[in-house]
Amino acid sequence: MSTRFADKSVLVTGAGSGIGRAIALAFAREGARVAVAGRTAGPLAETVELIERAGGKAVALTGDVTNAQDAARLVGETVELFGGLDVAVNNAGVFGAAGPVADIDEAEWQRVFGINVTGTLLAMQPQIAHMRAHGGGAIVNVSSNLGAHKRLAGVGAYAASKAAVTVLTRAAALDHIGEGVRINTVSPGAVDTPMSFRPGEDAATKAGRMKAEVPVGRAGATEEVAAAVLYLASDEAGYTVGSDLVLDGGSSA
Repeated sequence: MSTRFADKSVLVTGAGSGIGRAIALAFAREGARVAVAGRTAGPLAETVELIERAGGKAVALTGDVTNAQDAARLVGETVELFGGLDVAVNNAGVFGAAGPVADIDEAEWQRVFGINVTGTLLAMQPQIAHMRAHGGGAIVNVSSNLGAHKRLAGVGAYAASKAAVTVLTRAAALDHIGEGVRINTVSPGAVDTPMSFRPGEDAATKAGRMKAEVPVGRAGATEEVAAAVLYLASDEAGYTVGSDLVLDGGSSA
């Protein structure tokens, strides 16, 4: 196990599967104590088990980041269990129902923005409050290349919400870097998770589509996104503030 994050306390939201789980595992492999957070206990317990099997340390915390009290409690419990909060990764998000802008259901629009945008805001606020009072820290928000870099028909609500996450991150980065809190974004493209499948698509069909659509010829691996998050959270990225690191195999190039 590496020691790049030895003795660091890390909170990862949406850590029950996919990218969030890969990020939590990567931090633990590099020596961090990791609080894995999400709305459902079962998947979080699986993430903790994977970390502990590999020799790492983790705890599962259930909560909903769209609720301000829950978001604050996740930070408070992490601090209580691990003695502080050095890094936070806000990965919780949803894709939402597909369809043209004219047909977007208002309730679905509100749901997508509530989780992706308001959830990111409410998660960041107690994280920043703790970090600026205790010598600083790093926050990485997970956005999407569909937010500010690439267009795709039929995903207006999701794309607009992720564009908002990217802009919110830049605003927060400028507001709080003077207080020692360094905030950045990663924007993955198609990543090899269940969310990347289209209706009726199997693994072979998806692989063929990725080969045709993505310049690098494949979907990204969750571990590749995790590696980028760890870089942005590390001291090596100390001069990186308010950036949006795109990881999409050249799709938005």
